[in-house]
Amino acid sequence: MSGAEAFVPTPLMLSDSARKRIGALMDEEGNSALKLRVYVTGGGCSGFQYGFDFADSVAEDDTVIEFGSATLVVDPLSYQYLVGSTVDYEEGLAGARFRVQNPNATTTCGCGASFMV
Repeated sequence: MSGAEAFVPTPLMLSDSARKRIGALMDEEGNSALKLRVYVTGGGCSGFQYGFDFADSVAEDDTVIEFGSATLVVDPLSYQYLVGSTVDYEEGLAGARFRVQNPNATTTCGCGASFMV
């Protein structure tokens, strides 16, 4: 019988475009304490869906990940689904949005807003 192996998960990452957009929103709002909250809820066409919100404060059990002046906040339930993901920001013909590139997702919907693990 072998012993337990240590596992260190890859943390969430934030793309340069997402960092710049968070910085621009902080400037627009005049609030340097603004943080991007990333969360997962049940629903969407693939089972789970991503959500984004801006917050000035964090809960005691939130995970806070800082990237210079940009900060991500993730609740403990969502974190398990987001480990190893990259939060990105894109602008295109369909509009502008934050999105998650999640290597743990086995299926995603066409718009990329929902996923299955």
